[in-house]
Amino acid sequence: MSANADGMNYAPRGKPNPVVKAGEFIFAAAHLDHGHIVGQCNGLLEAGAELKWVCDPDEKKVADFQKKFPQAKAARSLDEILADPGVKLVAAAAIPSDRGPLGCRVMQAGKDYFTDKTPFTTLDQLREAQEVTAKTGQKYMVYYSERLHVESAMYATDLVQQGAIGRVLQVLGLGPHRLSKTSRPAWFFQKAKYGGILCDIGSHQFEQFLTFSGATDAKVTHAAVANYANPDTPELEDFGEASLLGNNGATNYIRVDWFTPAGLGTWGDGRTIILGTDGYIELRKYVDVGREATGDHLYLVDQKGEHHLSVAGKIGFRFFGELILDCLNRTEKAMTQAHAFKAAELCLRAQAAAEKIA
Repeated sequence: MSANADGMNYAPRGKPNPVVKAGEFIFAAAHLDHGHIVGQCNGLLEAGAELKWVCDPDEKKVADFQKKFPQAKAARSLDEILADPGVKLVAAAAIPSDRGPLGCRVMQAGKDYFTDKTPFTTLDQLREAQEVTAKTGQKYMVYYSERLHVESAMYATDLVQQGAIGRVLQVLGLGPHRLSKTSRPAWFFQKAKYGGILCDIGSHQFEQFLTFSGATDAKVTHAAVANYANPDTPELEDFGEASLLGNNGATNYIRVDWFTPAGLGTWGDGRTIILGTDGYIELRKYVDVGREATGDHLYLVDQKGEHHLSVAGKIGFRFFGELILDCLNRTEKAMTQAHAFKAAELCLRAQAAAEKIA
């Protein structure tokens, strides 16, 4: 089994590509409940940010974090971080149900907020965050890692925007994950805390639909969830699917699940297929199953032929540098606030509409 066997601790590393000078952009890490915090910090550090503080009620989590990032000083509380005028952004991976309230607290203290996905577990949390961003002018940014921290997905973003496959008609997103049940914390199995499967890992897929299709809104035409194989944890949903119709006529189907078998060499065979009027793109993000153990394979079929592009190590992760510059310049190049919130809204609406099928 590879080092990427566990999706909860999957933390991509890229090449250093600083967009700021040393000390120009200082951030802190808080609430280390999900391993994605390491990926969030890796991306920011590679883009030139400086990690000054770390904070979590669990001293062991702080100690483990400091082994990876020894430059981070343990704060006595979140208040100590929020009182530091040098801190521009707080990165956090709290329990999902705590992410919205934490973000509002950070923004009200005059800092930008960068949370792991899913950013909310209720529509009320989303509405509160929308109000606080409007009032404070601060950013509530989301680590939709299955696009932002995947080179093939970032390259597909460029190809689609350049018109490589014409007008996008449909996005098909498959997000299987390995359950790794014994290593999961208690909150992972409590629906009020993780939000449901379409809300949680489905959030990646809805963000990609908006990006690749160019839709700015969508309606849920079908949604379903199930617990097929985990009766001992009845609040866990191990399967989910949904369909959307975008406001530009593009459609979306997603399937997310916790059924990655032990035989796969990585935590999930994530795939995306983007159909356009002039061609299609398939992403094999983490593995080219049965062929190559490496990820970041992009298959493009257009009017000129068939193309296989292996892009690992060639594209980089520009989102983090763009986010830093957005925070400094108050721009929206990395991701608009409207886009981050709309992806969150769609996963919440799909979850609320989901029929329980097993």
